[in-house]
This record gives sequence, structure tokens and C-alpha cells, in this order.
Amino acid sequence: MKKVEVVKANEVEVTPFVLQDFTANDTETVSSEPVSKKELKSLAKELGLAYDDEHIAFTKKLINAYMKKR
Repeated sequence: MKKVEVVKANEVEVTPFVLQDFTANDTETVSSEPVSKKELKSLAKELGLAYDDEHIAFTKKLINAYMKKR
């Protein structure tokens, strides 16, 4: 059996629930550094993806535009 402690209502501390204490602040974690072609090429090699310079250039433009928009 579990022990139960009975307390009076005025002995209980009540604090308001603040949602921000339990959520991450997204603006601190998102960075908008531009992506380089070298980084994209190394990532493509790690993932075993086929690529050429046109694909890398397009991907770089697309990712950088997306990060600026965010």
C-alpha cells in the first residue's frame, strides 16, 4: 500500500502554468547560414546520390532561398 499525506488547502503552493517554460524557442535554433557547393557534394557522396554540377547549383540556390524565406 502507498502512504498518503493529507494536507490543508492553504499549505499547497499554486503557481500558474506557463507554456513557454515547456516549449523550445524556434528562433534560437534556426540558423540561416548559406550552404556551399562543397558541403552539398560531400553530403551527396555520403548518401550515395548521383549528382552533377547543375544539380548542385540548383540545390544550393533552392536551399539558400528557402533559408532566407524562413
